[in-house]
Amino acid sequence: MSDLPDRPEPTSGHGRSRWPLILVLLAPAVILPLWVSLYDREEPTLGSWPFFFWFQMALIVVAVGLTLTAYRLAQAADRDSRVRHGLTPDPPPDDAGADRLDGEAGR
Repeated sequence: MSDLPDRPEPTSGHGRSRWPLILVLLAPAVILPLWVSLYDREEPTLGSWPFFFWFQMALIVVAVGLTLTAYRLAQAADRDSRVRHGLTPDPPPDDAGADRLDGEAGR
């Protein structure tokens, strides 16, 4: 017999299936600003703002929303993975770093 604790059997990898979705959510925040020919024009204007400016401002808002959604999905995937491996859903707090602030680490 083994001395290892009983761990639940891995399931179908539900947490892994979220990572492609996370990458798809993060892609527009990286690709759209690099695609300069998409927004390199003045028309249509929004008030007195040319398209170049208001599109980038709108892109910031969209990128924040997509990044926040991807972050929440990554947290849930990490939590599910920890539970699947028999760990607590949330990692323990790192209190060890608090006493290293005085430069006495490793002594």
